[in-house]
Amino acid sequence: MDCLREIEGKQAHDPIFTERMSKSSRCVCVPGPVIVGAGPSGLAVAACLKQNCVPSTVLERSNCIASLWQLKTYDRLRLHLPKQFCELPLKGFPPEFPTYPTKQQFIEYLEGYAETFDIRPRFNETVSYAEYDHALGFWRVRSVGLKGKEIEYVSRWLVVATGENAEAVLPDIEGIGEFGGDIRHTSLYKSGEEFRGKRVLVVGCGNSGMEVCLDLCNHDANPSLVVRDTVHVLPQEMLWNSTFGLSMWLLRCLPIWLVDRLLLVVSWFILGDTARFGLDRPQLGPLQLKNLSGKTPVLDVGTLAKIKSGDIQVCPGIKRLKRRAVEFVNGKTENFEAIILATGYKSNVPSWLKEEDMFSEKDGLPRKPFPHGWKGECGLYAVGFTKRGILGASMDAKRIAEDIKRCWTAEAKHSMPCARPLQSRPSH
Repeated sequence: MDCLREIEGKQAHDPIFTERMSKSSRCVCVPGPVIVGAGPSGLAVAACLKQNCVPSTVLERSNCIASLWQLKTYDRLRLHLPKQFCELPLKGFPPEFPTYPTKQQFIEYLEGYAETFDIRPRFNETVSYAEYDHALGFWRVRSVGLKGKEIEYVSRWLVVATGENAEAVLPDIEGIGEFGGDIRHTSLYKSGEEFRGKRVLVVGCGNSGMEVCLDLCNHDANPSLVVRDTVHVLPQEMLWNSTFGLSMWLLRCLPIWLVDRLLLVVSWFILGDTARFGLDRPQLGPLQLKNLSGKTPVLDVGTLAKIKSGDIQVCPGIKRLKRRAVEFVNGKTENFEAIILATGYKSNVPSWLKEEDMFSEKDGLPRKPFPHGWKGECGLYAVGFTKRGILGASMDAKRIAEDIKRCWTAEAKHSMPCARPLQSRPSH
C-alpha cells in the first residue's frame, strides 16, 4: 500500500485536503499503524506486527518505555502475579527471574523485549489530537514535542495503547488546602524512608495502598489506612500455588461462583475473618466482582499481619481535612504529618481522541466489554483496556496484529507495499 502516493493524489485533486494539511508544521506519512503509548500494551502490538512483517510507529509522551513502571511506581514493587501470567507475546521472562519479578527486573524484561523486536518509539511526543478524516480515509494524529513543535502523522490504522492508568486520580477532599502537610499520589511515592517516624494516612485499600502501608511499616513510619468500601483480601498463594494460577485452573472445570466460594473458604483458613479488622468483604465473590466491575482483589503480601498486630490502623472514610489533622466520618479527629493518595488511575483517551462510538466519554474505556472491546471502526483499535492486566493486553495485541495483517495483505494486492521509512511532507 503506497500511502504517500495516495495522499499526494488526494492533495493534487482536493483543495480542502490541501488546506487541512497546511495546518500542520510537518506531516509524516506512516506506512503502517500509529500506536499511541509505549507501555507493555503498545510494545506487545508493535512486536506482533513486526512478527507479521507490518511496520508501525510508536508515539510516547515520556522519555522512556513503560513510563508508568519507570517513573511512577514505588521502589519495593514486584509483580503481584507469577511471571508466566505477565509475559508479553513471543518472548518470555528469563528463566533465572524469580516467580514474582521485581520492578527493576520487569523493566529490564521490557527493555530487552523492545530491543529484540527492534521497537524504537518516538519519545517525548504527546498526542494532543487524533481524528479519522473520512474524506481522506486516513487517521490524522497530531503530536506535540518538547519545544512545542507539532507533527501530524497520517495513517490507515490507529492503535490506542495509553491504557487504563494514564492519569492519576486525585479525589476532591474538603479542606485539602488547609492540611499544610505533605499530600501526594502514589505516583510520586518511592519509599517509606522519607517518612520514618511520621504518622502517615494512606487513602485507598487496593493493592497499592496496602503495599505502601507495609513499606511505611518496614521503614518505621506509623501508617493508618482509610478503608471506605468493602474489599476482598486473598493470600498471594494458597494450596502451594499462586492464587491467580489456582483460580485459572479451577475455572477450566468449575463455574465461577463455585471457584469464588472455594477461594473464600481457603482464604478464611489462611487469613481469618478480615471483617474483624475493618476489612468487610463484598457480597459478590472476588472473581465475579472482577468480571462485573473490574475491581481487583487485594493479594496480601504481608500487610494483613501488620493490621492484625496493630502496626497499621484501619480508619473509616474522610469527612474533611484540617491543619495537620483529619476528621473521619465517625466523628473522630486524628493528627497526621503526611497523606498518601492510593486512589488509582484513569484513562485519558477522551482528552485527545475525537471519536464517539468506541470509547466512552465518561471513563475513557471501550464501550464493549471484554473480549469485544479491542476493535472499532475505520481501523481503530484498543489494547490495555481489559481490566485484566498484561494477560488481557497480550490477548488483544495478537488479535489486533492479525486483523491489521489481513488488511495489509489485502491492500498490498492492489498496490505496492509502502516499505519506505517515515516520510515527511512540508506544509504548503
